[in-house]
Amino acid sequence: MVRAPSKKLTLEEFLKLPETKPASEYIDGQIFPKPMPQGKHSRIQGELVPAVNTVVKPQRIALAFPELRCTFGGRSTVPDVAVFVWDRIPRDENGEVANTFLIAPDWTIEILSPDQSQTKVTKNILHCLKHGTQMGWSIDPEEQTVLVYRPKQEVDVFDRPDAILPVPSFASELQLTVGDLFAWLSV
Repeated sequence: MVRAPSKKLTLEEFLKLPETKPASEYIDGQIFPKPMPQGKHSRIQGELVPAVNTVVKPQRIALAFPELRCTFGGRSTVPDVAVFVWDRIPRDENGEVANTFLIAPDWTIEILSPDQSQTKVTKNILHCLKHGTQMGWSIDPEEQTVLVYRPKQEVDVFDRPDAILPVPSFASELQLTVGDLFAWLSV
């Protein structure tokens, strides 16, 4: 459902609204609620965040965050997984992770839910790439396919189980195949 205000809502007005469950996103003056994650989405997200963090966190290279609001370029979206290079992680006055992230992630990952619009997800990934994101993934559990987006490049499709998924250079030690990713669905 789209909340269509009588006048366009500003980003500042949106950010003052209380958070919703599931999260809502602000795009072009409108509020779009994200679909509630279902089983396949939740399972992949729950395995992917620690898989990324196991590789990038110990050496303080980067950090993966699930469902983190990122506000930049006139939008406020909530990628399923947002990965930030270590020295770009916003911090508060105590040096701790900030609550507000006003920058694009270095790697944005979306996991499609059954009723989610592929077009809307693609637009969010392209918006991130336009604002400095190094790579975007769109994971489709039903099709067992991963679309990989890079700035100013053609989209790559990965659907062979033995295909190694490309990752940003900062996460080069992460070796994950399409088959590994979708094997998480078999519990």
